[in-house]
Amino acid sequence: QLQFVESGGGLVQPGESLRLSCVASTFTMNRYAIGWFRQAPGKEREGVSCISDSGRRKNHADSVQGRFTISRDNAKNTVYLQMNSLKPEDTAVYYCGLCVLQTVTPTRGFGSWGQGTQVTVSS
Repeated sequence: QLQFVESGGGLVQPGESLRLSCVASTFTMNRYAIGWFRQAPGKEREGVSCISDSGRRKNHADSVQGRFTISRDNAKNTVYLQMNSLKPEDTAVYYCGLCVLQTVTPTRGFGSWGQGTQVTVSS
């Protein structure tokens, strides 16, 4: 079963930065597009960013374009999300999973969500 472990969240003020990490604990990531997703209280999970298996192609949701950057290190089996200029509306639990690059949506049938990491942006 695919399993991800997310880390790096925390409480920050508006305008500050965080870097999230996602490690695949049970499989090798380098054959898959991996994405970051988030879920705020009372809202549905939404796609944030997705990166191709090689790392050469990336796609970000409009709401984070220019502020967030996804990257990966296949040698470390890790995907990162650099989040700059954070806003209160970025507050959510962030998860990683298999994604569809063109739409930044979960791969059909993917449901192995991890615990996620909480990001809170507040003054």
